Amino acid sequence: MRYYPLICLLVLPLAAAQAAQPIRITSPDGAVQVTVDVTPQGQPTYAVRYRQAELLRPSRLGLQLASADLTRGLKLTKADEQTAVTDDYQLATDKRANCRYRANRRVVHFQGQASEPQLSVVFQVSDDGVAFQYLVEGNSQEVQRITAEATTFHLPTSAKGWLHPHAKAQTGFANTQPSYEEYYQRSIAAGTPSTLGQGWSFPALFEVSGHWILLTEAGMGRTYSGTHLGHAAPDAEYSIAFPQAPERTTPEAALLPESRLPWRTPWRVLVVGNSLRPIVESTLTTDVSAPAQSAALPAAPGKSSWSWVLLGDDKTTYDVQRRFIDYSASMGWGYCLVDALWDKQIGYDKMQELTQYARSKNVGLLVWYNSNGRWNEAPQTPTKVLFGAESRRQEFARIKQMGVAGVKIDFFGGDGQSFMNYYQDLLTDAAQAGLLVNFHGATIPRGWNRTYPNLMTMEAVRGFEFLTFDQANTDQEATHCAVLPFTRNAVGPMDFTPMAFSEIRGKQRRTSNAFELALSVLFQSGIQHYAEVPEGMAAQPAYVREFVQKLPPRWADVKFLAGYPGQYAVLARQAPDGAWYVAGINGTDAPKTIQLDLSQLGLQKGTLITDGATNRSFSTQAVAGSTISVTLPARGGFVVQP
Repeated sequence: MRYYPLICLLVLPLAAAQAAQPIRITSPDGAVQVTVDVTPQGQPTYAVRYRQAELLRPSRLGLQLASADLTRGLKLTKADEQTAVTDDYQLATDKRANCRYRANRRVVHFQGQASEPQLSVVFQVSDDGVAFQYLVEGNSQEVQRITAEATTFHLPTSAKGWLHPHAKAQTGFANTQPSYEEYYQRSIAAGTPSTLGQGWSFPALFEVSGHWILLTEAGMGRTYSGTHLGHAAPDAEYSIAFPQAPERTTPEAALLPESRLPWRTPWRVLVVGNSLRPIVESTLTTDVSAPAQSAALPAAPGKSSWSWVLLGDDKTTYDVQRRFIDYSASMGWGYCLVDALWDKQIGYDKMQELTQYARSKNVGLLVWYNSNGRWNEAPQTPTKVLFGAESRRQEFARIKQMGVAGVKIDFFGGDGQSFMNYYQDLLTDAAQAGLLVNFHGATIPRGWNRTYPNLMTMEAVRGFEFLTFDQANTDQEATHCAVLPFTRNAVGPMDFTPMAFSEIRGKQRRTSNAFELALSVLFQSGIQHYAEVPEGMAAQPAYVREFVQKLPPRWADVKFLAGYPGQYAVLARQAPDGAWYVAGINGTDAPKTIQLDLSQLGLQKGTLITDGATNRSFSTQAVAGSTISVTLPARGGFVVQP
């Protein structure tokens, strides 16, 4: 711990003397530095530096309660001594199996009027970033309500952002927005107003003079709403925005945060570094989230077939799904997803028969549900069975008895506090029933896959299904995919549903088959649902089919090798047996040569699979030595297998 000179020691008590100075918290390696202070108007501020680089200028702190203003007129009364935080934990559904968190923690206390609650800010600073949360304490027994959060992120004006426009509530297909399914705006000037008028979603990526900062939130419990960045950011100062009025489960349900005291808010998370490596490799969102509340379900992560994305609603039939179960079995995949309308087009009795057939093939069935109570108009069924607690538990018990392994739940209605509770109700009851969970048309993961081990993945991305909707989406696939490892997939498992070699009916796919193959490694999801259908997979070279068959059901570690958001991305992922797989994509319209040093992986030999003479063919060659050079055509890709 660093010691700073004390002033007025003869007059002030020790805590007050410390509070008269700016409070500093540093990372264990000393590179990340946070400074906390109070303006003359009594407004708390914090600033962040990475060594000599200023990442955040003095930014605001504070909460506006319905009963008290904890944003100004405050005094910094005390700063607790800096202490070390140590946490080692295992995670089956994210980028790293064995997670190691080391941080320095310091709690800074503020006080306004004597009758008002006390505001404290808990800072934890690690080598890869900063996390802070508010603690509100007081004697009141009444439910407190937060009407606004004063937190800002005041970036240098030179910063550039990769930002996801937040959608207007109750827009989109059957009133299903916001569901985090827009395109990231790339390398835009910090402070640019959002394109949809509702601010920018988390996670938000910024480049600041060669340094990088990723903003998000984590540790979402039951006493807060999801948030995002505000629409306007004058002088590159981004504020926290609460959900829009319709984003609640019922008209009477909680929208904005409310709780009794003491009250801890979710963590504001800033992943920082002087390269993109911490952005890709950090586990900070799960590091600060609550440990598992239930045991992990056996053999949970894995790979899955599904028919819907290329074949559509009318193929959710008994015969087609049986064929996809056979497909999963032949590929060594643990799951088959039976999507919307199964209750009408297959029925519960035949579904039980299908489940028994799947189990005879060592394949688990996953089944789709509509989340809706009143918040969307999507007609796909099963619908209106999960919102009520009694109905939900009966349904979960019924399908578990049938032999179903997990559920995919779709079309959520926003980020209000009542929805944060609904997500966690679903996870809790599914865990009790022994079911895995995949959320679609949903919010982003906020560390929930640590707290709820049965959460396999979440969509919250403009995924492969959009490529089937219109050519404009198909045209943007390559660039979009080259953004996601540095943004959405950096904060948790992502159900993009990648990898199709087949042509999309009525569309012209712009990416090469090697690009699509690379996505099977580049994108991470607790259960990876592949878009390719049996006929398309059978048409590929044997070495491609073998590569996909041998991919592990989960990953043990990740390393960033090269890339730039929206241009290209090269990552290495480690299998549980220690073997490293490498994948890269070119998101641009021009050829790109990539030089790779594989010595950090201990990889001296392997097999390179990349583009062939056409973008629908492959080539393969042996790799010898620790350095390779790969020239990718426009929108091409490659993999290296051990």
